[in-house]
Amino acid sequence: MTSPPPDHAPASHALVPPAARWRVLLAFVLAAMVTQLLWLNFAPMLVEIEQRYGISDDLASLLVLPFPLLYVFLSMPAGRLIDRLGYRKVVGWGAIVGALGSLLRLDTDHFWSLVAGQVVIAVAQPFVVNAINKLVADWFEGDEQALATGLGTVGMFLGMALGLATTPALDAAFGLRGAMLVNSAVAFGVVIAWYALCRERGVAQPETPSPMLDLFRNRKLMVFVCLALLGLGYFNGLTTWLEQLLAPRGLDSGQAGVVGGVIVVGGIVGAILVPLLADHLRLRRWPLILCVLFAGLSDVWLTMAHSYDMLLASSAALGFFFMPAFALLLAMTGEVVDRQDNGAATGIVMLAGNAGGVAVIVSLPMMGDWGGMGPWAMLGGLITLALAVAWFAPETFPTTVPKDA
Repeated sequence: MTSPPPDHAPASHALVPPAARWRVLLAFVLAAMVTQLLWLNFAPMLVEIEQRYGISDDLASLLVLPFPLLYVFLSMPAGRLIDRLGYRKVVGWGAIVGALGSLLRLDTDHFWSLVAGQVVIAVAQPFVVNAINKLVADWFEGDEQALATGLGTVGMFLGMALGLATTPALDAAFGLRGAMLVNSAVAFGVVIAWYALCRERGVAQPETPSPMLDLFRNRKLMVFVCLALLGLGYFNGLTTWLEQLLAPRGLDSGQAGVVGGVIVVGGIVGAILVPLLADHLRLRRWPLILCVLFAGLSDVWLTMAHSYDMLLASSAALGFFFMPAFALLLAMTGEVVDRQDNGAATGIVMLAGNAGGVAVIVSLPMMGDWGGMGPWAMLGGLITLALAVAWFAPETFPTTVPKDA
């Protein structure tokens, strides 16, 4: 077995034992899973949280709003730190901080202890999630990068599904403190797994990243920034207020959690199959456009569906097409910048996405009664605009498009 190249060596990925790169990717999948799991623990229970602690909608939203809000401020610093120090250190630190934050939530007698725990976990999140492009560039060649990015995002989606679908069940079985204890144990277990499984080759960890202003001058990257602003704004708004959006149709928190879980399970399947097909066809742009188009049609179906079965079917379709669009967006982001800027470019895109999320989360309750069409019209408008922006996305497959502005 050939030894891996030393740090900063431009050796071929062909010299890397296949099992090594998939093991490292698995470590990221687990770390990303936990950050999303902890974020969405309370999302399917906001109405119940309001009743349990006697608080308003606005206060209850503090259990989810810190994540996109703090991402806006920390995304670019996190990306730059990943570029400078490497993803093994930075993701490890993020995983540890997130696990420590989960301990604060064990004090379920006090609502503000839950908020404090969520804030600490939210601080850690970008230092984990923003590492995906750096890790993929370090271990995978161009004809595997969309698949690898898709599998990396599977960890995020799996964490979302677990957070949305399991928390109400764990609360019913063990109480809220018991549910938080289970999640905390998982978080600390993943910290151990990260350090056991992850290492760096160093190929994608240069010493001198480009000036940040150069990235903002990259017109191709700015297309993806706009797409993230709209697309992730839509998704964060939908998942945050899903229980309230579905309550007028007679769904309780458990059923809303299942619908959210189905969105993400559909996304997991799509995030594996669609990027695999995109790599095989050596295409990025048209798979992205078609995913956004069919995600928009699925959103219309979800908006109009009133039976539980139709809600589940439309949710699965929405996830299947929306989630791979996100995976392709991340892969394309890494393909329009040089490797030394992968972390910073991902940070800029994720900053835009979470800024959109904050705006939509705050705006949706202002669009009228949850039983009316106002909130759904806003969500539909966002995904329609995302389709228009996707049309102008460049083709970025690594062998056909140079990485320039």
